[in-house]
Amino acid sequence: MHLTTYTDYSLRVLLYLGTLENDEKTSIKEISQTYAVSENHLSKIVYELGKLGLIETIRGRNGGIRLAKSPAEINIGWVVRRTEENLSLVECFAGQGNRCVITPACQLKHILHEALQAFLQVLDSYTLADLLVNKNELKELLIHTSDINKSI
Repeated sequence: MHLTTYTDYSLRVLLYLGTLENDEKTSIKEISQTYAVSENHLSKIVYELGKLGLIETIRGRNGGIRLAKSPAEINIGWVVRRTEENLSLVECFAGQGNRCVITPACQLKHILHEALQAFLQVLDSYTLADLLVNKNELKELLIHTSDINKSI
């Protein structure tokens, strides 16, 4: 199983926002600089996370972005299911376009389906709050990395 960069960055944005204090806000630019990723790409991710109700964007002079829910309300499995376009591990998982001739008799597809369900079940057992148990350490790393990337 390989998660897309889109999902990876979505989770990273949520982690970043989870390290902020109370009503503190940040910008896409700041997150982009910290992770050294495209601001344009992050804009699309922030927009989608907003549509999913996970983050809120505040416009204006004192605007920015922040979590719209508490970290305990953001389930990691749910986020992965919404940000991954295709969880089909092999060709036969996708109904259309399956050209595998052994599909009708193949037992591998059942094992892979079971493995995918187990993977998602593990993710379902965690929330963003679980990923933030070392919030201070994460925040320190994010601040340090941001300072380094700004000076480059």
